[in-house]
Amino acid sequence: MATLTYPTTTTTSTIRATKPTLSLRKSTKLISFPLSPLKTLNLTATSTSPIKSTSSSDHTSTATTTITTTTTTSISPSPQTLKSRLQNGETLYGLFLLSFSPTLAEIAGLSGYDFVVVDMEHGHGSISQALPCLHALAAAQTPAILRLPEASAAWAKKALDLGPQGIMFPMIESSKDAKKAVSYCRFPPAGVRGSAHTVVRASSYGIDEGYLSNYEDQLLIMCQVESEEGVKHAGDIAAVDGVDCIQMGPLDLSASMGYLWDPANKKVRKMMETAEMAVLGSDPKQGGAYLAGFAMPHDAPRDLWTRGYHMVSGAVDVGLFRSAALEDVKRFKMNLMDGSDDEQEHEKDADEKYWSE
Repeated sequence: MATLTYPTTTTTSTIRATKPTLSLRKSTKLISFPLSPLKTLNLTATSTSPIKSTSSSDHTSTATTTITTTTTTSISPSPQTLKSRLQNGETLYGLFLLSFSPTLAEIAGLSGYDFVVVDMEHGHGSISQALPCLHALAAAQTPAILRLPEASAAWAKKALDLGPQGIMFPMIESSKDAKKAVSYCRFPPAGVRGSAHTVVRASSYGIDEGYLSNYEDQLLIMCQVESEEGVKHAGDIAAVDGVDCIQMGPLDLSASMGYLWDPANKKVRKMMETAEMAVLGSDPKQGGAYLAGFAMPHDAPRDLWTRGYHMVSGAVDVGLFRSAALEDVKRFKMNLMDGSDDEQEHEKDADEKYWSE
């Protein structure tokens, strides 16, 4: 998170009367408070104060001087955006958030995920429900990506005005689709994004005067390849100017191939490999794209990393809670059926320890 800092400055003023000579030293204290990690903000504060000095000798004389202190503060964009971390060669690990729970979003951020995808495609929430999740993730200093329910200018505009670090467009099947998606993210004349940058959260409600100069460099634009048609054009999609990352969609891809209940089918995996090779064959530093994907039971996060994925999503918040809840109930019922006195006593001690912590 960026910090707005007023550095310690020292202003020395010498006031000379007939007799005696008085020196005045004034210092400003260090003041810090948190700001969004992506904002560039320049502030200039000027204060003027007259100071009068009168000698106590018989030859009384009075001198007045004016001390003007000017402090200019500049907040530069954090080098640790998703884009810059990818450019530095990092592999990022994230989570999909379908519950739209700000509490779970904050826990995810505090747990150490590199990013969280707030999923408006399959989650029940919309823009108004996504905003509290972005607030929670910002508090945990974790970048948010918004996945849209559809690739449209209207949805992109509303999502981008919230100020996420990334935006994900579903079901992109051609370079034409990808170019439209990029245009939805850019202001005219480079695109068709509607402009309210003077009052929306993305620009710190207009406080960040550098927003228009920086937003393209900071926003991660992701296009999902999740159909046979999309796989055929994966290389062309990755080569579109402005597309930063290709997100693979294994479930929709398997459904489009007739294997809805069998995403691990050999034919599906072969199709996935074709798309992966097309994207990995491009160079992100030369107009290509990074590769992102979602782990499956048959395709673990480490497997994706081994194949060269740059961004890996390992789970969904709802799925994590479901698995933990099922396991908790199963454990309890198994203990009722099979637990010995020693096991029950051990669980009692563990429970007492838990509540005492």
